[in-house]
Amino acid sequence: MGVVSENKITLGVLSAIQTHRSPTQRTIATELGIALGLANSYLRRCVTKGYIKVSQAPANRYVYYLTPKGFAEKSRLTAEFLRQSFSLFRQARSQYRTLFAQCRERGWTTIGLVGVGDLCEIAILCAHESGATVAGVVEFGGELSELLGVPVKSSVAEMGSLDALLLTEVDDAQTVYERTIREFPAERVLVPELLEVSPMIVEKFGP
Repeated sequence: MGVVSENKITLGVLSAIQTHRSPTQRTIATELGIALGLANSYLRRCVTKGYIKVSQAPANRYVYYLTPKGFAEKSRLTAEFLRQSFSLFRQARSQYRTLFAQCRERGWTTIGLVGVGDLCEIAILCAHESGATVAGVVEFGGELSELLGVPVKSSVAEMGSLDALLLTEVDDAQTVYERTIREFPAERVLVPELLEVSPMIVEKFGP
């Protein structure tokens, strides 16, 4: 697990303890979407580092609360993730602007996106700024019908005739990319560098 993921879980644990008066390990695990054992491991780590203290409550329960050091660490991690978020937004915005410019230069006017989420919303914003039109968004097996006024389809085939597809999937970009090029010409599936998708046949654009 990378440092960023570890810090993200630590921030989640500290935030859960601050938000809930007496959270259980199971409550924290459920809120963060992690295994109970992993939640327990991070709680013990936070105790060791002096971020939280534990006191025993009736019925064999434990009460967790933040120490001053824990509040300071939570503030530091929050600021760090905010900086990363702003940095990601600037990077994504620059790279999607470049992708739309490449499409315009090639005469590709009917463009679709693949993957919903933050990157998809940034790409739609960039399309408006660039004067491009997004024909729709593909979310494989998804349930959304539209996003920011753009229709969402569950497969590439449902999109109809397209000139190009831009990858906007974050969580499993490689798998989604590979599935996309099985249904659409790889040379017309454009991917921003920030997603770090392989293989090398994919065209990458960006600063």
